[in-house]
Amino acid sequence: MAFNFRPYIRLTVLVALIGYFSAQALTGERGLLNGTERHEELAARRAELAELQATHQELSARVAGLSDATLSIDMLEERARVVLGFARPDEYVIRQGPSQPL
Repeated sequence: MAFNFRPYIRLTVLVALIGYFSAQALTGERGLLNGTERHEELAARRAELAELQATHQELSARVAGLSDATLSIDMLEERARVVLGFARPDEYVIRQGPSQPL
């Protein structure tokens, strides 16, 4: 009499699926064992966000200084000096090479 494997096929497939999904739940990209990596990445992203927000505030303040409503003469003079290369007649200009405007 031959052994009949037919009743065990469904059980084998079910155990394989349970094993696969259990392994993914533990070691997958969002698995339980990768929690520290996610927390480190989140901390790095928050630091980057804080840096970008500080840069944004600085640039917003500079733009506000150059708007028509609140034109800052000092800011306008600084930008004209940097971008256009202006100088006062009583100043000496020392060029250091190509500079990139801010």
